[in-house]
Amino acid sequence: MSDRLLEIKDLTTSFRIKDQYYAAVDHVSLSVNKNETLAIVGESGSGKSALAFSIMRLHNRAKIEGHIYFHGQDIMNLPIGKLNKLRGNDMAMIFQDPLAALNPLMTIGDQIGEALLLHNKQLSKQDRQSKVVHLLKQVGIPRPEYTCEQYPHQLSGGMRQRVVIAIAIANKPKLLIADEPTTALDVTIQAQILRLINDLKNKMGTGVILITHDLGVVAEMADRVAVMYAGQVVEVTNVHTLFKEPLHPYTRSLLNSIPSTDQIKDKLHVIQGIVPSLQKMPREGCRFSARIPWIDKTAHESHPELRQVAPGHFVRCTCYQHFYFPDEIDKEVTAYGTFRG
Repeated sequence: MSDRLLEIKDLTTSFRIKDQYYAAVDHVSLSVNKNETLAIVGESGSGKSALAFSIMRLHNRAKIEGHIYFHGQDIMNLPIGKLNKLRGNDMAMIFQDPLAALNPLMTIGDQIGEALLLHNKQLSKQDRQSKVVHLLKQVGIPRPEYTCEQYPHQLSGGMRQRVVIAIAIANKPKLLIADEPTTALDVTIQAQILRLINDLKNKMGTGVILITHDLGVVAEMADRVAVMYAGQVVEVTNVHTLFKEPLHPYTRSLLNSIPSTDQIKDKLHVIQGIVPSLQKMPREGCRFSARIPWIDKTAHESHPELRQVAPGHFVRCTCYQHFYFPDEIDKEVTAYGTFRG
């Protein structure tokens, strides 16, 4: 039996601005296996959250094209009734902002209980209440019986995030999408929540898509990594290879921006420019080329494709073969005793 849980093929999600559609997710193909964590990384505006919402089919006004296979079934054209049976049951999502994800007018117990009731109408009220308390214990909330009676505004950010996780895992989903699950949380709470997600994955065999911009989280949590830039996947590989042998200039630039205790640097590396807006995003050529102007234009492909360069390692555009950081040249010149004028 195949371990393939989710397969995304040529997925494009476009948003309408005035009278024209612009792709925020542009021909993305990815897969997730059972009991695997796929991290999706990139700067804000790279298309990470747009991809997550597309998988869950939560976009109301977007044009979505391509295929999303869940357990071999294409859910792209699934009727809303059948889709709702999947969402919150077999597929669940931990949203980035827990306060916005929770209903301010419902108690915590009622919100978790509603998630259980929607997918198991035969569950008695007593069993439902018992399961709610068990879920709150499972996500590490002290005094769960008391918390059941509280409202979202009465909880801390970390507690709200745990409640959102409890709702997401209430029906033991086969696929869990975590969109920046540790944003705005202190380091201690971050570690606890990441450990919780990892434990749940290992206990339930759940496939996890972890969306983050924090490469430290990726190193700790991921099995494989997909790097996104300007709506495209530019590199996919296992987590060990990503940190040891990154290839795409964008991946290398992200990693080079991380403060290191191993090397003493005069200053942190800063990637030139910003991710272009949807309307200004180049639709031909290497989309990262404008941010590495010292690389000759001939190093870039006119129509870059994601190609396998080693087993399980995919990279977009041939520019990775010619990429270097300017300060690397400066160091080489200095090492040979040539003065820079």
